[in-house]
Amino acid sequence: MSPSPQGPLLLGVRHHGPGSARAVRAALDAARPAAVLIEGPPEGDGLLALAADPGMRPPVALLAHAADDPGRAAFWPLAGFSPEWVAIRWAQQAGVPVRFMDLPAAHSLAAEPDADHEEPDAVRVDPLAVLAETAGYDDPERWWEDVVEHRGTGGGPEEVLGAFEALGEAMGALREAYGDGGHHRDLVREAYMRQRMRAARREFGDAYAVVCGAWHVPALRAKTTVAADRALLSGLPKVKVETTWVPWTHRRLARAGGYGAGITSPGWYAHLFEARDRPVERWLTKVAGLLRAEDRQVSSAHVIEAVRLADTLAAMRGRPLPGLTETLEAVRAVMCDGSDIPLALIEDRLVVGDVLGEVPDAAPVVPLQRDLTRQQRSLRLKAEAQDRELELDLRKDTDAAKSLLLHRLRLLGIGWGTPTASRGSTGTFRETWRLRWEPELSVRVAEAGIWGTTVLAAATAKAEADAAGAEELGEVTALAERCLLAGLSQALPAVLRALADRAALDTDVARLAKALPALARSLRYGDVRGTDATALAVVAAGLAERICVALPPACAAGLDADAAAELRGHVDGVHGAVALLADADEGLRERWSAVLRTLAGRDTVPGVIRGRAARLLLDDGRLPAEETARLMGLALSPATPPADAAGWIEGFAGGSSGGGTLLVHDDRLLGLIDTWLVGVPERAFTDVLPLLRRTFGAYEPGVKRSLGELVRRGPGRFAAASSASLAPEGFAPDLDPERADAVVGLVRMLLAG
Repeated sequence: MSPSPQGPLLLGVRHHGPGSARAVRAALDAARPAAVLIEGPPEGDGLLALAADPGMRPPVALLAHAADDPGRAAFWPLAGFSPEWVAIRWAQQAGVPVRFMDLPAAHSLAAEPDADHEEPDAVRVDPLAVLAETAGYDDPERWWEDVVEHRGTGGGPEEVLGAFEALGEAMGALREAYGDGGHHRDLVREAYMRQRMRAARREFGDAYAVVCGAWHVPALRAKTTVAADRALLSGLPKVKVETTWVPWTHRRLARAGGYGAGITSPGWYAHLFEARDRPVERWLTKVAGLLRAEDRQVSSAHVIEAVRLADTLAAMRGRPLPGLTETLEAVRAVMCDGSDIPLALIEDRLVVGDVLGEVPDAAPVVPLQRDLTRQQRSLRLKAEAQDRELELDLRKDTDAAKSLLLHRLRLLGIGWGTPTASRGSTGTFRETWRLRWEPELSVRVAEAGIWGTTVLAAATAKAEADAAGAEELGEVTALAERCLLAGLSQALPAVLRALADRAALDTDVARLAKALPALARSLRYGDVRGTDATALAVVAAGLAERICVALPPACAAGLDADAAAELRGHVDGVHGAVALLADADEGLRERWSAVLRTLAGRDTVPGVIRGRAARLLLDDGRLPAEETARLMGLALSPATPPADAAGWIEGFAGGSSGGGTLLVHDDRLLGLIDTWLVGVPERAFTDVLPLLRRTFGAYEPGVKRSLGELVRRGPGRFAAASSASLAPEGFAPDLDPERADAVVGLVRMLLAG
């Protein structure tokens, strides 16, 4: 059978519809057209031959982006069950020309983002929803399954072509009622499609086929003049574009993934397309396999019963075959014991799915993508659509190389991997990453291609540019850390120059204190990776000296509660940084301790900072217990405002610093706090209660129970607690040698591990 003598064969389809795909293949087999036109940008014509490459495995997408602005891009996704993909492959196997016919990407990418919405009040029509509602369905997906997916293509060529004709007539009625349906740019697109059809007619007569969205069929049949179409197309903006094929995923075909012409169940549709017979039985067998892999008890009897229930539900609802709704209801009842939790897993893994397509090496890519692909293969880092956790030991060369690659990509804005907390070792030689490849990362790679032709060169150039453009000290210190993590030794000089310049000009001690911990971490990571960070150490030491000089005056400048709490956090950060830097400069530790002693003993410093300084000195063994008790007694004296005293307690014993354990073991400090607490006037107590609750509420339950036991004893309890006979179980003034010896073996095992 050949195309109609009245015109070309117009096959209106639903994008990504497996029923449409089967019907298109049957119609093309029957008509045997001399050429096939496909809805898509003509710039992709030169890439169509790659669809026949053995290395091309859908789902894939045609990517077009502006040559001078890769971030301005558009995708045309195709799955194995997409009618367009089936038509492309049919044409290649039949040896007939196949071409794209939609508006060029050069025009669509040049248009303003909101060009399709120039009439905000217009209603955008969903053709399938209107037809489903007309047929008495409340769900367009269910209607489409009943009239297309479950109908099959066994009725012969006339019936197949008749179905396309009927769908075209239905769309014609909708276009008469709704016009462009709110899709205003469709008028321009359809004018260009008609131009391409006229060109095909001159070359092939009417012996060609068109595969496009069913919505467009009435417009392509309409009698229009060349002049009218040229008028619609005149004056369109235009940019230079580049095109290629990129891998796509089933998840990104779903509407929830953000693709406008998406479908809700790509995994289910792929199954319907691939299952030649008994689709429900085969689907429920897949479900059973997934549940068994998750250690759920599912037998063949469950599958048989689920099939029966799905068939019964379909019959009760007057459906030709069980659809996705019936199969999921059967699975919930028979295999999931009525629970939605395993059902959610099925919907995620099978109904949607994480299938990732592949593109052959012959596809054009920017040089950066080619280098990235080479490194992925060399390091055996396969791009996958599902989340994957990757544990790295940086002492191993291959793992260290993987870490460098992932850090360099993050610096380039290519977020393939995300660092995450490790469930095992927390040493600096360990890294844990969560990997997930999203199709949009191909655009990020194209954008990053302006920085260089290799990942290393691009990351180096990007780091140097970021350093030159950074406006705040914190940006540069974070960049220095990222450069060391990424092994960008050639970028470090430019980053360090920018760091020194910003540090010399910055007089805000809070910003200086915020920047130092990142530098200290950078030095640690540089040591782990064998990176020479001598110049960075010099900058860090200079920054630490400036903080030591500027911090005491900054803490005594009439700070409000929020500013004091912020500076308290910076004091913690600097203290940790000094511990890392002191290995190279022991004098720095002494100078920092002097700063803490100044903060701890100066009345004008807010209580939360004084208390924190005292605690840090005590933990380092630089403040005797007697002196600690003296400072606490002064801070909690009746002359001290209750809010300031409560702040001192928060700084000394709050947070995750182990303050509760300290109070359990030091009855003098606990007694001082208790005496102050019971003497706070009722009105003042109401004001300080939230702070106290935050301080003590963070303690471990066991610590709170021990403190409660000590406090419960009544007057004289803390003095009595010094007596071994009255001390609560587990506490005594002197060491119990027998109990201490019992843990020696365990401690040795921990240290050996």
